[in-house]
Amino acid sequence: MECYTNNKKIVIAIDGFSSCGKSTFAKAIAARLGYIFIDTGAMYRSVTLYALEHGAIRSGIVNEDEIIRLLDNISISFRFNPMRGASDIYVNGDIVEGKIRTIEVSNFVSAVSSIRQVREKLVAIQKQMGASRGVVMDGRDIGTVVFPDAELKIYMTADAKVRAQRRYDELKAKGDDVSFDEILENVISRDHQDMNRTISPLRQAEDAIVLDNSYMTIEQQMEWFDREFLRVQNSLQ
Repeated sequence: MECYTNNKKIVIAIDGFSSCGKSTFAKAIAARLGYIFIDTGAMYRSVTLYALEHGAIRSGIVNEDEIIRLLDNISISFRFNPMRGASDIYVNGDIVEGKIRTIEVSNFVSAVSSIRQVREKLVAIQKQMGASRGVVMDGRDIGTVVFPDAELKIYMTADAKVRAQRRYDELKAKGDDVSFDEILENVISRDHQDMNRTISPLRQAEDAIVLDNSYMTIEQQMEWFDREFLRVQNSLQ
């Protein structure tokens, strides 16, 4: 492991497909560097959960006008949880960390995150959170929209079936009654929606480095990161 004590603080932007381990990777990086981790996907999931709980999504229909109306009532914050060694996300003071990880939220989060007013609200919050540098932020448009000037941009990908298996294992471990085929269909559908939406589609930034972690352990991913982080730090000197 490299010693990072005297390195210049930077913004690390991690973009990529759903269920490719962005958050796990980003959390590990933040812990190693002593940086703040910001899970932007959790922010969009939180808005989606709020919309579901307040009737803006009914019978599979996303009511964009109703969601836009609800935005002023939504306050999102992160609080460090020493038991998990990571931050939990709160909506209006209530923890929603577990609630936002359900398949129901997953089925609608791409549609909700494609609403221009939703993205504008959350991007503004994200930019404010990262203004002082020293942050690791993961999502779909971090390196292209939120922080196009990030010193290190990483574009993560993995085979769709591998990602579906990871998600399936996670949900089954929580006791959720789901099928692998349902999860795979959701992963493929979200990929299509994320890459083809009009507002801030998922794109690889021109200066991003690709990390395909289909068959990599988190330890192998961190070894890869160590090399790339050192390269960036050397270029800043």
